[in-house]
Amino acid sequence: MAQFVRLLHLVDSALPTGSFAYSYGLESSLTFGLIDTPFKLRNYLYAYLQQVASLEIPFINSCFILPEGTAEMREMAADYDALLLVPTLHRASIVQGKNWLKLLATFYPKAKLAELINWFGAQEIPLHFTLSFTLTLRRAGFAKADLQAVFLHMALRDQLSAAVRLGFLGPMEGHRLQHDFYAVFEHLLAAHAEHDYTQATRSTFMLDTVQVLHEDIYSRLFQN
Repeated sequence: MAQFVRLLHLVDSALPTGSFAYSYGLESSLTFGLIDTPFKLRNYLYAYLQQVASLEIPFINSCFILPEGTAEMREMAADYDALLLVPTLHRASIVQGKNWLKLLATFYPKAKLAELINWFGAQEIPLHFTLSFTLTLRRAGFAKADLQAVFLHMALRDQLSAAVRLGFLGPMEGHRLQHDFYAVFEHLLAAHAEHDYTQATRSTFMLDTVQVLHEDIYSRLFQN
């Protein structure tokens, strides 16, 4: 129980990892009129969570399977880097990965997390957030199933937080929607709970498109 409570603290939105600054396509979707009703927002959120489950969860699983410091780990990390095709998200993922590792290193000095950043640096491969999140918490002794669930939780929470800050939802409406969406977590996780990174897939190509357009808009989130 104490370990899971610690995990809840680590994924608290108040911790300074930088996730609050990125909407991952939501802001550009609102700007260009792709989302203009609550119904469309629900469809968007479900599609977004489907892609998180099909793309990110398999890499989380592989971070638990593959031994650190091996050629297999290097190949996995290189594949993840190649999958992030949108420049804005690629940069954001690296920044968040570094912030997360520094944060965890202060809480778990015995885990020797600096070894991770040194190894990735020696391999000349960026340490992206998903990999940093999983590898650090694996070293800290957390369970894979718990990480899968809280990763989906973070993805949903950050999207709804962005929707509230953009003025599309009220705070209470956002929390109610977050509560409703937890009902789909088991279905999403069951479909990908044992997939490794070679089975990772992208499923929302329209979302990829609007993410590319994000650099062309005046972003209100960065002004908040």
